[in-house]
Amino acid sequence: MRTRIKIFGFALLIILTSEIIADQKYSRIENLNGLWRFKLGDNKRWANPNYNDNDWDPIKVPSRWEDEGYNGYDGYAWYRKEFDFSSQLKNKKLYLSLGVIDDVAEIYLNGKLIGTSGTFPPNFNTAYNLKIWIPLQSNSLNLNGNNIIAIRVFDERLDGGIYNGDIGIFASDLPLNFIINLEGSWKFKIGDNLKWMKTNIDENDWKSIIVPSTWDQQGYSNYDGFAWYRIYFDVNLTKEIYNNDLVLLLGKIDDIDEAYLNEKKIGNTGDLLAMPLVRNFSEGNNSEYGQLRGYKISKSDLKNGKNILAVRVYDGFQFGGIYEGPIGILTLKDYVKYISRNLDTKKKNFIEMLFEE
Repeated sequence: MRTRIKIFGFALLIILTSEIIADQKYSRIENLNGLWRFKLGDNKRWANPNYNDNDWDPIKVPSRWEDEGYNGYDGYAWYRKEFDFSSQLKNKKLYLSLGVIDDVAEIYLNGKLIGTSGTFPPNFNTAYNLKIWIPLQSNSLNLNGNNIIAIRVFDERLDGGIYNGDIGIFASDLPLNFIINLEGSWKFKIGDNLKWMKTNIDENDWKSIIVPSTWDQQGYSNYDGFAWYRIYFDVNLTKEIYNNDLVLLLGKIDDIDEAYLNEKKIGNTGDLLAMPLVRNFSEGNNSEYGQLRGYKISKSDLKNGKNILAVRVYDGFQFGGIYEGPIGILTLKDYVKYISRNLDTKKKNFIEMLFEE
């Protein structure tokens, strides 16, 4: 009887996540507002962290470049910023905030492309009003010294550049104890084919995309319809995994999703057979796009070594994709602790009952 109660309880636990108010707080640990280096034109060599930019002009960030002496300029330009980091931050959950950039941007950290916003010509799509918030992986940062951010920007007309926002690196004040952190670069393809959840498929024509972030912000502006995300990750089947129930936390997805782990369907939110083309935005967190995805997985679902996670998504209106974190695998106990912090006492006591012997 207890087993049946726990199964029912977990299903209700997933439903309760729709009531969670997003209150995750962030602290700025690196202020990147102020003077950057700036150069008109376009050259991919300028992303190289070893490139000498001493002859570049100083420019205030954030600001419209028209207000900084480049009035009337439309076209390509690059920004570069150097900063130091300290090793004491290596266990923090870090994000790069670049405010909004008019119109299109590619963002490089230490020579590695970590994010995009909009689409460059010839298939131009502006992202001038979309906030750029990129999860950072620890291996992309030099935690004990110098780092270089390089940003390639294209402006079609009117104002251009990194023109608004709080620019810097932020850390989560409520870090999750992920066994596996899945935020960062995934493979992405628009369209729909159930074979895309298979382990070994040809990904040569798949694009890289940052998760979490809307796909509109990364070159697929105004796209509504099906798309798939895929990521390979390694697992070391430790005692922590063997001794705990686990949850795949997929953040928030606009609008509907199905998740497959090693070709097995492990959860869904919404019904992909009844795809609503008109969303009721007054529903807020009670609609699919406002729900935090948490799908229970068993240790037998994971392989020692390489694993594949595939997520099928349908978006019916406005922005789409896996747009808000956190994303990763953690213990069921840590998951419940995270989601229950905003629930009332009665619901919190119910969740705690799930762990009684």
